[in-house]
Amino acid sequence: MTRPFPRVAAISLLVGVAGAACGNVARAAQQASLTPAARATTDSGRPPYTAADVHFMAGMIDHHAQAVLMAGWAPSHGASASVRILCERIVVAQRDEIALMQRWLRDHHETVPEGDPHGHMMRGMDMPMLMPGMLTAEQLAQLDSARGPAFDRLFLTGMIQHHQGAITMVHELLGTDGAAQDGIVFTFANGVFADQSTEIDRMNRMLDAMSLGGTLP
Repeated sequence: MTRPFPRVAAISLLVGVAGAACGNVARAAQQASLTPAARATTDSGRPPYTAADVHFMAGMIDHHAQAVLMAGWAPSHGASASVRILCERIVVAQRDEIALMQRWLRDHHETVPEGDPHGHMMRGMDMPMLMPGMLTAEQLAQLDSARGPAFDRLFLTGMIQHHQGAITMVHELLGTDGAAQDGIVFTFANGVFADQSTEIDRMNRMLDAMSLGGTLP
């Protein structure tokens, strides 16, 4: 009398092997999509970083560089005392954050941008690529030519646009599957959202005050 059990067991074994193989293929494909540094991070057991993390950190360097340029004009462009104080905070905070982002990229063996306030020039493109909210060359020229209250108003309007773009970048990062699992990236992105949301509120109040009184103290 033949026994069916060995045949069933063999089929079960084949199914199990096939399932394991599919799992290995999927894991291999996922690993292949990562950079060598990202694969090393995954293999080490630490949370992996993604292409979205790299894009966010690299893009935010140019984004911050433009904010530093704009804020740096305040002393020479007749800005009011309240705008100069705001600008000083922006320059100090965002320079420190540029250094943090560059260090993170360097530690992960990724390309480290110097920070171009006019945007990233890509090969084959005639115009630089601007991250969300960044001012165009025409807007920057208009701000650079303004003085006194006119500078205050253009700066506040432009920096609100700029900050809103940074918040858009944070939303895009956090909305990407697998992104922002790295502790530094997650903490930094949340800090950008919190700080720049607060500064947008402050700048809107300053614009409201200008509408009522014409100038800022």
